[in-house]
Amino acid sequence: MPAAVSPLAAGLRLSLAPLDYTLLFIYFMFVIGIGFALRRLVQTSTDFFLSGRSLPSWITGIAFISANLGAIEILGMAASGAQYGVSVVHYYWIGAVPAMVFLGVVMMPFYYGSRVRSVPEYLHRRFDRKTHLVNALIFVLSSVLIAGVNLYALAAVLQSLLGIPLAVAIIASALFVLSYILLGGLSSAIYNEVMQFFVILLGLVPLIIVALKETGGLHGLFSKLATQGTAYTHPWAGTGLGGSNPFGDWIGIVFGLGFCLSFAYWTTNFAEVQRAMSAKDEANARLTPIIAAYPKAIIPFGTVIPGMAAILLIPGLGAAGGLTFTDAIPALYNKYLPVGVLGVAVTGLLAAFMAGMAANVSSFNAVWTYDIWQNYIRPGRPDSYYLRVGRITTVVGVFIGIGTAFIAAGYNNISNYFQALFSFFNVPIFVAFIIGMFWRKAGRGSGFWGLIIGTLFSFGTWLLYKQGVIHFRSDIAETQWGAIFGFAAGALAMVIASIWSKPRPISELRGLVWGYAERDPATADKKRPWYKSPLLWGIGALIISVLLYVYIEVV
Repeated sequence: MPAAVSPLAAGLRLSLAPLDYTLLFIYFMFVIGIGFALRRLVQTSTDFFLSGRSLPSWITGIAFISANLGAIEILGMAASGAQYGVSVVHYYWIGAVPAMVFLGVVMMPFYYGSRVRSVPEYLHRRFDRKTHLVNALIFVLSSVLIAGVNLYALAAVLQSLLGIPLAVAIIASALFVLSYILLGGLSSAIYNEVMQFFVILLGLVPLIIVALKETGGLHGLFSKLATQGTAYTHPWAGTGLGGSNPFGDWIGIVFGLGFCLSFAYWTTNFAEVQRAMSAKDEANARLTPIIAAYPKAIIPFGTVIPGMAAILLIPGLGAAGGLTFTDAIPALYNKYLPVGVLGVAVTGLLAAFMAGMAANVSSFNAVWTYDIWQNYIRPGRPDSYYLRVGRITTVVGVFIGIGTAFIAAGYNNISNYFQALFSFFNVPIFVAFIIGMFWRKAGRGSGFWGLIIGTLFSFGTWLLYKQGVIHFRSDIAETQWGAIFGFAAGALAMVIASIWSKPRPISELRGLVWGYAERDPATADKKRPWYKSPLLWGIGALIISVLLYVYIEVV
């Protein structure tokens, strides 16, 4: 894949006025102020890592989606929209909303009812220590890699804003995120994510309006892009086997993206699940991802559509020696937004990157402290000791993220980089999790082999593709099929391993497997109104996704 051309090198410089800088300054002061305000509430490790399990669903739901609104969402999906067209909406309507509903309706009772503190801890209790250790190590590695992507994207924009060298911008951005997480722990991250969500919307709305106005509305945009090919403006066109849609074929989209990648990310990625675990009871925990599914369904209109419009509005986008696809959003900001509005938009862009990085850092420090340090290095210490370890781990995680930020600089489309990471790391975890939850007789050691074999097959598929041994339509199509191969191989490995590995007795599986769930005592006996049903709201989110597919096809 071609090396990325930085915004500065490509000649992109955002022209901010004093008013724009003033808005940025005010925002940053608010972020730090929230950290100081919440500092006094952090007394225990549970306060630092899980907000004391005390937050209502509207807070955790907004934080859940805001944590996802990082570099992959704003820059990455706009880049994919420019590169692949409207087919990128599959990431939302089949590749996100169904999995988020499944998490809320089916899986959160297991997470919350069993009172586990992390996803790896669930696998520890379901399988054995080696499954737990491998999962924890895979997660901390993926967390710092993904945090690095958000950090790189944030620094690249700061480079464009102020002309700061990329390395200096990366370090400055990392230290800022570090400061407010250290002050208030997960609560600081979550409350900042709530504020960041609305700031992000304030930045995207004017961009949507300008992009559609300049291209003649949604119908005008699609009509003008018809020269790019049918697959560019119709999400399911050319997705048959042997078709021409570079996004992939329908098997890869439905099973690779819609099941393997999507369910793996949304149901086992602790950076997201951690927000639901911080809810005050099981009912609020179940509603958390479902509340988040509603804004997730409409976000393509703020990312994918502007990315497609950038093909018409930004000459040479994605061409050799010019702006990369990842530069689509900043380029549109610079060209069309006036003073003041530009400041709000850039603030929203920076807020998105900080939310994404903070989510990965806050989940990294929890898994490292609880699942690795407490279990394998220094068990049996007082809670105050683990609180100190968590703060130190936060510092270490941020500085590792600084190093991994430079890896992301080598990708022309950072969304492709993200998807490759998900196929390597999240899919094998999902294999162990979903089979362990629904198959009671899965052996103690089977989860370990599912993780190892699934990872090897996913990574092996990517490696063979990069070496030209096997071929796919695009990098995106490779991640879809790599996820399918990884899931199938991991599942088969678990079945074979279960032949020689005895399952845990039922007494040890209560709260961990289907049919033996344990309810949260705080809400087990409470009757909730029908209009607060997670299932009802989940069905509503699915219906909206279907209607949006219909709308985008006939527009």
